[in-house]
Amino acid sequence: MADSFAHYPSLKDRTVLVTGGASGIGAEMVAQFAAQGSRTAFLDLDDANGRLVAERTGALFLHCDLRDVAALRAAVAEAASRLGRITVLANNAARDDRHGWETVEPDYWDERMHTNLRHQFFCSQAVAPMMQAEKRGSIVFFGSVSWMKSQGGMPAYTTAKAAVHGLARGLARDLGPAGIRCNVVVPGWIFTERQEQLWATPEAVAAALERQCLKEKLYPPDIARMVLWLAADDSRMVTAQTFVVDGGSL
Repeated sequence: MADSFAHYPSLKDRTVLVTGGASGIGAEMVAQFAAQGSRTAFLDLDDANGRLVAERTGALFLHCDLRDVAALRAAVAEAASRLGRITVLANNAARDDRHGWETVEPDYWDERMHTNLRHQFFCSQAVAPMMQAEKRGSIVFFGSVSWMKSQGGMPAYTTAKAAVHGLARGLARDLGPAGIRCNVVVPGWIFTERQEQLWATPEAVAAALERQCLKEKLYPPDIARMVLWLAADDSRMVTAQTFVVDGGSL
């Protein structure tokens, strides 16, 4: 982590759980929480990359298909048994696969909800009793600028990501009396390896930068640093809010 960025004493020795931590934004969050001295665990399906991130950061990697709620609950319990009560959760896991509205079938729709929305609730449900026992906690949900920009070509994804905001605000009300904060981070176009490989044509990048107020590409550390602040006690009175990190494109 660059010396010019913040160090948060309140994150030292906190137990942090990141979903989808084997690549992209998730892997960057794992690295940055570990650098803060947090006891960090992450869940992912990608065993190869998961092991690499664990070796690089010292974080605990647990294989988990988050679409399987029983497996999710077991993984959360194992992370807590090995590292201590979880008081920070980053609900990062998602897939933005493109799909046409004409071809969507019920099974695919349901699978997209499980991949992009349902686990954010059930992970929160699993960690909330630990946070209640500790009388503090920060749950960071992940939204998307796609539905805010009326982006087409993936209706199940945009529906799931729009629903994240309602979930976070409702849980902020329910969990607030226990000192648990719930906020949403909305990344703009973040240039992960996946994005670079699939969609970052020169024309698309130029169009994105033209829309942004800040004429620079965004990268995973730009999101991770926002999540660190929301996890730390520096943001102790911030809840039920949405933070868009997109270089000013909306």
